[in-house]
Amino acid sequence: RSLEALSLAGGGGAAAAGRQLPEGRRATLASALELEGTVLREGRLTQFVANNLERRIRLSGGPRGEPPAGGGGSSIPAIDPGALQDVVALAGQVAAQVDELLRNVHCGLQALTALSVGCIQTYRDGVESLGEAADLSIRAMYALVARCEELDRAMQPVPALAKRIRDMKGTLERLEGLCK
Repeated sequence: RSLEALSLAGGGGAAAAGRQLPEGRRATLASALELEGTVLREGRLTQFVANNLERRIRLSGGPRGEPPAGGGGSSIPAIDPGALQDVVALAGQVAAQVDELLRNVHCGLQALTALSVGCIQTYRDGVESLGEAADLSIRAMYALVARCEELDRAMQPVPALAKRIRDMKGTLERLEGLCK
């Protein structure tokens, strides 16, 4: 029987009229469902699994008004062995193509991995050499600053020496002026 028929048998169409079902009506409906399958209740959730579900699906798939053949017989046509062999052959071809595809993907991934490793190693080497070059540049800059400081200290007597040279030049010019 259908669920609608069970509902009507249990309460005279109360659900169709839109009224709330009394507890007794719920118990009658659940009892009727338990005859047709398994009823599981978890809080407000009720689950129903019909007995002989495959048979019921087969029966529902047949033409309307036609009784099922042989009580539990199947309306599914017989399987053609040639078609089955074709399906097996095609499945083998698909499996071979999938294997080839996986091999190609594997090779591609290996190539990409090798390229990635090479790029990472090149980057690492570049960073190391940049660090070494920066260290050498800093050392050279400190050496240049030290040499400039030494040169500055060595050049401190130069202004006094320049003054003496100007004095001597002035004196020479005066002597030259007297000698003429």
